Amino acid sequence: MLLRIEDTDKARSTDESTRAIFEGLEWLGLDWDEDVVHQGANLARHQQDVHRILESGAAYRCFCSPAELDARRKEADTRKESFKYDRRCDRLSADEIHRRIENGDQYVVRFRIPDGTTSWDDLVHDTITFPNKDVDDFVVLRSDQTPIYNLAVVSDDIAMGITLVMRGDDHISNTPKQIMLYRALSAEVPRFAHLPMIHGMDGKKLSKRHGATAVGDYQHLGIVPEAMANFLALLGWSPGGDREIMPRQQMIELFSADGLQKKAAVFDTQKLEWMNGQYLSSMPLEKLEPRVTPAIVAAGLATADELRGERYMALLELLRVRARTIDDIVRQAVPYLSDTIVYDPDAVAKGWKDPGEASALLQAVHDKLLATADWTAESLEIALRTLAEERGTTAGKIFQPMRVALTGMTVSPGIFDVLLTLGRDKSVARVKAAVVRLADRDS
Repeated sequence: MLLRIEDTDKARSTDESTRAIFEGLEWLGLDWDEDVVHQGANLARHQQDVHRILESGAAYRCFCSPAELDARRKEADTRKESFKYDRRCDRLSADEIHRRIENGDQYVVRFRIPDGTTSWDDLVHDTITFPNKDVDDFVVLRSDQTPIYNLAVVSDDIAMGITLVMRGDDHISNTPKQIMLYRALSAEVPRFAHLPMIHGMDGKKLSKRHGATAVGDYQHLGIVPEAMANFLALLGWSPGGDREIMPRQQMIELFSADGLQKKAAVFDTQKLEWMNGQYLSSMPLEKLEPRVTPAIVAAGLATADELRGERYMALLELLRVRARTIDDIVRQAVPYLSDTIVYDPDAVAKGWKDPGEASALLQAVHDKLLATADWTAESLEIALRTLAEERGTTAGKIFQPMRVALTGMTVSPGIFDVLLTLGRDKSVARVKAAVVRLADRDS
């Protein structure tokens, strides 16, 4: 894997954007095999290649100023015509060109579009053909002697021995220009594969308004890199057979150009979180723990020294089953790691609709738990189901008010898992605290 930072556009190529590329690839575990190539460092070669094109007659100097070009564009707009450079500078004599250069007149270098058509067999879109007459004589070197993107990438691809260019299909319009440049430089044209663009759920091109914009940002949203890599691989590619959850080596083995898709891919955040949940549920606990522990510490729920031992690992095992992100695990961990409990208002409204009835029920639960000496799932289940029979109700109607009392939430692991994880003292105390709260609320 080779990594090239295409930084010829200084306004857009900031240190921050470059750092985001490195951080994203490193987080995903995509390591490059050779030194990073910074396109801006190859200026001398780019200029040499432009000189070769000039010498061969495939390009020419254009002395038209930006103001002159803008005026002609406006004239074309007035006539309701599309603007196309009229090659007036291509008709200058050699003496005139020499005079202007000697005079210090600024110029750009334009590539002269040949007649005919430009075609290539795209790995995704099959044969694509552009009539050359639809392509304007494009600039390859600016007036400050820096290269335009199309020239720089072709020059670098040739130098790096690139044989296959895979990129977004928003670059299709650049490809005929680049093919012409490869030929003008007497280089072999690589194969091209233009992959579908990634859209948001609204059908529009993915952008800042859709949330995180750099791959590495997702690690701060509770996503693990294995899930992110898996999810990204399926944007525009399918291995067939309805496969979705795949380790990296399997994706490598299954990859084929036949699975590349033409239609735009949709970045479905819910699908990403579902896939992330699958990875959280299946990865070894010793691999999950170092990813979750720093998040719990950052949330202020415990110190790293407190998050050790079998009890903590058992808690992670319990919570990860219902989690889609690491943040979900942290939120679920709050009732088990905090001495105080925060009741979710919706949970209270749903689980304790009638405060008086809920208070009486939870008082009975408190007494039953207090009387249960053997704190095991089997003993607790017998005690609570017996209570349900005694009160002429179902176990579910006891468990839900209990869940709110124990965790402050409507959703949690199984009630017996919750009781075992909290332990006898904390469970009894929480149910008693709920009774007191309900009594205050009812008075």
